[in-house]
Amino acid sequence: MLKNTFAVALVSVSALGLSACDVKKTQEGNITVPKVEVTKTQEGDITLPKYDVKTPDVKVGTTEKTVAVPTVKVEEKKIEVPTVTVTPAK
Repeated sequence: MLKNTFAVALVSVSALGLSACDVKKTQEGNITVPKVEVTKTQEGDITLPKYDVKTPDVKVGTTEKTVAVPTVKVEEKKIEVPTVTVTPAK
């Protein structure tokens, strides 16, 4: 169960990290489609856009919390739960 919780937390952090990216286009894209009849009259030229992507700084750790753990009877145990710190890109 702890592995499943950790996996869900990791996926959530990944999705949050991707949504916090700062993307700036650094070059426009261009495409010239070749005109072709019986013989080629123009060469094609493709220039793809360039992007600078700055990803956020994500720190994942653990902290101790007291939580109710279901057993035959309910008792409190200290376990490590995931923590996440996201610093947005500048």
